Amino acid sequence: MTTIQKKAVLGQTSPIAHLTDADIEQIGIELDAIRQDVLDDRGASDAAYIRRVIDTQRKIELGSRAVLLFSAFPPAWILGTAGLSISKILDNMEIGHNILHGQWDWMRDPKIHSSTWEWDMASPAEQWKHSHNELHHTYTNVIGKDNDLGYGIMRVDEDQTWTPASLAQPLFCFINAVFFEYGIAAYDLELGSVIKKKQTKDPDFRRRAKQVLGKIRKQATKDYVVHPALSIPTGSFLPTLAANFTANVVRNLWSNSVILCGHFPEGVETFEKRSIEGETKGEWYVRQMLGSANISGSKFLHLMTGNLSHQIEHHLFPDLPSNRYAEIAPKVKALFDKYDLTYCARPMVPQVASAWHKVIRLSLPNGWLATTNTKNAPQQLAVLYKMATGDRRTRRLLGRKLESEARAAA
Repeated sequence: MTTIQKKAVLGQTSPIAHLTDADIEQIGIELDAIRQDVLDDRGASDAAYIRRVIDTQRKIELGSRAVLLFSAFPPAWILGTAGLSISKILDNMEIGHNILHGQWDWMRDPKIHSSTWEWDMASPAEQWKHSHNELHHTYTNVIGKDNDLGYGIMRVDEDQTWTPASLAQPLFCFINAVFFEYGIAAYDLELGSVIKKKQTKDPDFRRRAKQVLGKIRKQATKDYVVHPALSIPTGSFLPTLAANFTANVVRNLWSNSVILCGHFPEGVETFEKRSIEGETKGEWYVRQMLGSANISGSKFLHLMTGNLSHQIEHHLFPDLPSNRYAEIAPKVKALFDKYDLTYCARPMVPQVASAWHKVIRLSLPNGWLATTNTKNAPQQLAVLYKMATGDRRTRRLLGRKLESEARAAA
């Protein structure tokens, strides 16, 4: 049985303690049946859906860029920037992400295939597919194996040692959100690990880094040179430049928020490396169920999230067409209820707030936030200062005290 990481600070126990090995394998069998039903039924309507979305995205982008030729006129700047932001989000989320997962490879259309598609992101498609499809989806929320969990820059679980550097976590998280596409490119390159191991001269790393730099140069040329230059005759060079930058930031912030909602809100489980040793297919399914979270909302919201608002269903069936997730979500939810498992789903704003609450909570020592209120805030800040400036022994002793107080208050 998969071992869910214990969180002694919160007094939590495994949410699957009530399941037998037979239960877990039966869950896998029932999920396989749901998947097969979709595989047997996909066809012309699904193909028409993705072609329609691609056509719509391209028309929105073309129209928005045409409007931005006159972006010196404020209403044109607002309309063009909004349209360009939407087109970039669609390209990134519902189109690029899902095509690169191979969700539409069954169509055998060489123009809409995971082996040929390239997207409007700093990370080359091939590098992203390796880090995301092969690593993240295999090792979902396994600490030390799934670097999508915190992107190597955040403390993501109570059992990870708190250090004074953790206090900067919310700032790092925000900066990463603003420049998300470049953070993903650096992550796909495993840049932090390469620098730490002094492997920057490795030929394979240099080859991959050259690919990333080439992709960034191509994007920058398009967004910050060519299209602004086309606006020069109308005196709109700088407004168009600003519009392109704004659209990229909007896309980055939106994508980052959706990804945070998918794996980082309160209530989503993390896992130890040892918990996946000898993992069965049923146990893999259960890990996806408990390591993912959904966003509830309208059809438009689902479209703009690339249907990653159905993150649970996506992680269970990453190769199924994204437009089918809403259809199978009630069946998956019924399976959660049948086996008394928590289906983590909230509207967008509460889910984003929950994820950021966790970012902030884990930037602080275990138990600090839970034991702090308006009355004792000065004393708690003094404790935090001592932990931030003290040595390891000081941090350990004060940390144990905070955890004990949190357990008593729970």
